[in-house]
Amino acid sequence: MYFHVNGDLVPAAEATVSVRDRGFMYGDAAFETLRAYGGDPFEWDAHADRLRSTCDALALDHGVPEADLRARVDETLAANDMEDAYVKLSISRGVQPGKLSPGPVEDPTVVVYVSDLPRGGVAGESVWDAPATAEVVETRRVPDAALPASAKTHNYLNGILARLDADADEAVTLDAEGAIAEGATSNLFFVRDGVLKTPSLDGPVLPGITRRVVLELAADAGIPTETGTYSPDAVRDADEAFLTNSTWELRPLARLDGAELGAGPVTDRLAGAFDERVERRHY
Repeated sequence: MYFHVNGDLVPAAEATVSVRDRGFMYGDAAFETLRAYGGDPFEWDAHADRLRSTCDALALDHGVPEADLRARVDETLAANDMEDAYVKLSISRGVQPGKLSPGPVEDPTVVVYVSDLPRGGVAGESVWDAPATAEVVETRRVPDAALPASAKTHNYLNGILARLDADADEAVTLDAEGAIAEGATSNLFFVRDGVLKTPSLDGPVLPGITRRVVLELAADAGIPTETGTYSPDAVRDADEAFLTNSTWELRPLARLDGAELGAGPVTDRLAGAFDERVERRHY
């Protein structure tokens, strides 16, 4: 295995960063998780835009051109002879004096690492073995006013604490008012009376790339959609539910807090449309 560290491809065992790196010391770093299909990152432009937004939120002016970042992703996939893969791209401020206030970014740390995944698309297979189970947990989603929900940073303690609260595949977090926000690593969708619903980005909800694609596919298929504020009971009483992220794609939600949910005609139709988009664009 080879990873990309600060412009160089290095064996995985030698892929290290300094203990004084701000990403390690403070979680002061941005990242994107992508999925590659057929050697090509899915929705690269959207991921690059979100990475840029995270860096803007952190005032992390790393100075690495987007084309260079893409080249490092492509080189890492090629070096590992991978076409279908999990890809993580991280950027930190690098090593700076050990104080909380950051200084100008002079030497950012840029890391790309990858791992093998099954083929996607119509002829592919899921990375998950079964529909997910989930629990609504006590750990609340950090308010957007405290930490921008749109920022994907190395500080992932909110999600970790949520997962520690859950005895299930996924932890579903609530906002400060008790409305559904999102999973620890996923966006949540549910279907009621044929309408596809998902929490609005007006709340502390990550603007997931797969989330956006699903809403586009629903519009193309004429499936009515709604974004809003929903109670946990609204999800528990749903006809269908599923979770989305770059790795899972669309994963049916079998149970929430013991309430039986699962896939259905809308979930199946959207999952098929997602596979068709991947197949058409990447294979």
